[in-house]
Amino acid sequence: MTMNDVDGCLAAAGAGSELGAAVALFHSLSDGTRLAIVRRLADGEARVADLVEALGLAQSTVSAHVACLRDCGLVTGRPQGRQVFYSLARPELLDLLAAAETLLDATGNAVALCPNYGTDTGAGVTA
Repeated sequence: MTMNDVDGCLAAAGAGSELGAAVALFHSLSDGTRLAIVRRLADGEARVADLVEALGLAQSTVSAHVACLRDCGLVTGRPQGRQVFYSLARPELLDLLAAAETLLDATGNAVALCPNYGTDTGAGVTA
């Protein structure tokens, strides 16, 4: 997968409607790995090596997702010597995550049953 294909982080960036930026934002957070990175960075800055250890994924996978989040302006890097420490670029992202958790609590995680995007495998979701 390249980061410019239909499933990549930039797929929605060219949306022509006035909702294009919001679509791109939510698309950038819709991948489980990217969301896990954002949640980890909510606890403080981390290097790619730290994220690899925390997530148990390949370095190349984590690097690609961090690059996507950086390109979307959600993550920023602070070079220190030969290392780069990543952090959330905007504190508002924490507010968005908190609002999402509140919404999930309020709906009883009903979105997991969504026939299009749900995570409940018993709901008839096909890949």
